[in-house]
Amino acid sequence: AGTGDADTAAGGDDEKAKAKAAAVAKAKAAAAAKAKAAGAAKGGDVSPADTAEQPSPNQPFLDKYRKVIEENLGADVLEDSYINKLSKDVPTIVAKKDTYFKVAQFLKYNELLGFDYLSELHGTDFVTHMEVYVHLFSYKNRQSVALKVKIDRDEPTIESLQPIWAGANWPECEAYDLLGIKFTGHPNLHRIMLGEDWVGYPLRKDYEPFDVEV
Repeated sequence: AGTGDADTAAGGDDEKAKAKAAAVAKAKAAAAAKAKAAGAAKGGDVSPADTAEQPSPNQPFLDKYRKVIEENLGADVLEDSYINKLSKDVPTIVAKKDTYFKVAQFLKYNELLGFDYLSELHGTDFVTHMEVYVHLFSYKNRQSVALKVKIDRDEPTIESLQPIWAGANWPECEAYDLLGIKFTGHPNLHRIMLGEDWVGYPLRKDYEPFDVEV
């Protein structure tokens, strides 16, 4: 056979090899998709190895916060604690309504914790209840923590943190303005955007505008 015939044969072999590799890859992809679908149907992923979550690097900090709080304030002051995977793994503690202010004070003034900066405070309507979320930062330790508290939706009242962190002043007014959360002890709680004559609280899930033209 001539050189051209050899090249043609080699080219044919290359095409066959490529086709075979593509078929193998396609079969693997189909098998993986099928296995994933089967795992999802069972309410899980393909294997325990795939689902095993690595412990958060912030877990030791959460353990420390909880330990120090419970050793000093008692084992019953917190409702819950967890790592918030949806928010950069921030260690999160949930105080009971009647211990919220006491826990907040402790987070700031305890020498091991020293959360001296309030960077965020907002409220959320969960229909069954409302929640106040506070994000704190310790410049000394370069660490963050989130403090939450659940409150009654019909009577959403909780202590103001303004006496502890002056930075709570404005965001508490905003939560009052948009959700109707009352912060007792706040020096000047007032509506900051909508005005005192505005009817209702726009961030509540059941809010309906009083004046549909607005």
